[in-house]
Amino acid sequence: MIGGYRIIRKVAAGGFGVVYLAEDASAQQVAIKEYLPASLATRAPGALQPEVPPEKLSLYRLGLKSFFEEGRSLAQISHPSVVSVMNFFRENETVYMVMNYLEGDSLQDFIVTARDLKRAKVFKESTIRSLFDEVLRGLRIVHQHKMLHLDIKPANIFITDDNKSVLIDFGAAREALSKDGNFIRPMYTPGFAAPEMYRRDATMGPWTDIYAIGACIYACMLGYPPSEASQRLDKDRIAIAMSRLHGVYSDNLIEVVEWCMALDPLSRPASVFILQKELGREGERQYTKLTVAEKVRLQFDTMVADSKKSGQKAT
Repeated sequence: MIGGYRIIRKVAAGGFGVVYLAEDASAQQVAIKEYLPASLATRAPGALQPEVPPEKLSLYRLGLKSFFEEGRSLAQISHPSVVSVMNFFRENETVYMVMNYLEGDSLQDFIVTARDLKRAKVFKESTIRSLFDEVLRGLRIVHQHKMLHLDIKPANIFITDDNKSVLIDFGAAREALSKDGNFIRPMYTPGFAAPEMYRRDATMGPWTDIYAIGACIYACMLGYPPSEASQRLDKDRIAIAMSRLHGVYSDNLIEVVEWCMALDPLSRPASVFILQKELGREGERQYTKLTVAEKVRLQFDTMVADSKKSGQKAT
């Protein structure tokens, strides 16, 4: 039992925390994320409190404070495309964030499966435009609350079984530790982190999340992440990779990705709203009555069926 919630099982563990499936007092399932940065703390089997070496304690507390403040900010946001934080509390010398439990698959799962089917189009253009319009609606609310996500990637865009696209796993604690800790390399996902995230003196802003959105669209088009920003500064291959997609996707969508992923923050879309307008251009969007999740799943099911007909096996 933690904070009145009964832990059922561990769902996932990463570099900054652990996620559990739990039940509240009314037996409703929730997800609980615990702050537990692997680089700063350990915990003995059966123990509740993390063990933090004295020389790492100030940094651990800095990340803890950012994680707590992130929970408080997210609890003020109510939007179907943003993970819902129902509660957050301190206990056992750490912080727990209680969220609605989502069932479904990450966008990353769909990309990997679609890529393995070796199609020219990993995702249809109409699917990409619908998906990211929905994601951007949530991100726009986040930015209006003076927050940034700072860890947008396909693994953090969740397609739920009840047909919602949800931004999960915000990166406030990661950002705080990266800026103040003497780590060998920044703690970001290669390919999706904007170049300014690798510089300790750089300012983050909406443009930082917009770069990651562009990288996610790139992954939906090609099936794999773009080159890491630090490598692009030396030799930028994005334009070459995108040039192979002419005739596969519209020139407009290719230009949008290159616009979002400009190495200079000032050369990117100035806001999520501007990017939404470009992605929703008439004649490009191809609206249907299906929700974005239904589109993703319908395309996925069609690809799997087609692959079986041709004797291939989807993995």
